[in-house]
Amino acid sequence: MNKVFVVIVFFAFIFAGFQQISQEFSPPSPMELLSTAMVDSAASAVELAIGLVGVMTLFLGLMKVVEEGGMLRILAKLIRPLMVRLFPDVPPDHPAMGAMILNLSANALGLGNAATPFGIKAMQALDTLNPNKGTATNAMALFLAINTSSVTLLPTGVIALRAAAGSVDPAAILPTTLFATIGSTLVAILAARLFQRFSPGGSLDAAIQTDSLPLPGSDLSRVKDQGYPFWVSGLALVGLISVIPVSVLFGASFSPWILPSLMVGFLLFGLVRGVKVYEVFVEGAKDGFQVALRIIPYMVAILVAVGMLRASGGLGMLVELLGRVTVHFGLPPEALPMALMRPLSGSGAYGIMASIINDPAIGPDSYTGLLVSTLQGSTETSFYVMAVYCGAAGIRRIRHSLAAALTADLAGVIFAVMACSLFLV
Repeated sequence: MNKVFVVIVFFAFIFAGFQQISQEFSPPSPMELLSTAMVDSAASAVELAIGLVGVMTLFLGLMKVVEEGGMLRILAKLIRPLMVRLFPDVPPDHPAMGAMILNLSANALGLGNAATPFGIKAMQALDTLNPNKGTATNAMALFLAINTSSVTLLPTGVIALRAAAGSVDPAAILPTTLFATIGSTLVAILAARLFQRFSPGGSLDAAIQTDSLPLPGSDLSRVKDQGYPFWVSGLALVGLISVIPVSVLFGASFSPWILPSLMVGFLLFGLVRGVKVYEVFVEGAKDGFQVALRIIPYMVAILVAVGMLRASGGLGMLVELLGRVTVHFGLPPEALPMALMRPLSGSGAYGIMASIINDPAIGPDSYTGLLVSTLQGSTETSFYVMAVYCGAAGIRRIRHSLAAALTADLAGVIFAVMACSLFLV
């Protein structure tokens, strides 16, 4: 992100400076526009973050209730039979399997803070089966590809931001996000399996000692639970996919029910599971308040950089050139920066999405606003995932991991465009 931030600011400064020196202009000058954009963008970022405090606090409070109620464990048991077939080289009772299940379950619920430590532990556990230390195995590459495809069933953060931006239907992106994330995940799996054929030497040695590794926030009995029968997992997957056509057919009447139903459903789940919902909600809400405040510096940095790039005219020139091609495929020029930034920087893409849906000329409920929201909710920051997870496991040679991840990113953009074009237009 450091390089991205510096490159954007320097490019904006050089581009505006070149226009200032080489062209005649009527006031305000390019450098004056640049100065104004810096100040206005910083103020807008703080206002946006403060407006996000309430909705972020609400959603993280609700997610804390279902987390305490054991929904992660239920999801882990539900997808365990599928994971055993996806990762045949990993022993079913090895801690790596449990950590991967918990990681994907947390991602599915939008619990990024919980997913990251589980993902790190999964990579470290997979490395105990690795005969070639420092080199990614096929299982590692597949796990990374699935993570970068962002298996997201409930994009709570994006819904919260859309609500803060004044959307009349913040949850309208649920069917498009589900469609895009399912498509990109399937492509990630196929790409990883295909590319491993051209990158030999990544098979796991299951005979290596499988001593238990401690997992963050859980004991071993939690991850060694037997999963539900395979037919139950398959039925759940079919039910999940069936939500897409149901959302399309009955979206107009169903959408207003989504957010209230989620709140009532989560609280009811917590009550049934014996959770003190009020106390736990408040505890989670405190985290939401802190998260909303913590993102202010990041939003200021990226919104100022993007504001400078726009004011300089550099972004407009680049987007105009590429947009002439992408607009024919359902990707308007306004959404192009989001598609380009998403694999590189999560905070950068978040800032761009926030800037787009808060632009009065676009708004959160336009096609472009819905598209960038879907992109944010259904794709992941590939380079961040690679850096954090591989770094934690000491992996220097990632083999085909990045190729599979970028393929999944491209698929995520394509499926997002398809979903928004089919469902929302």
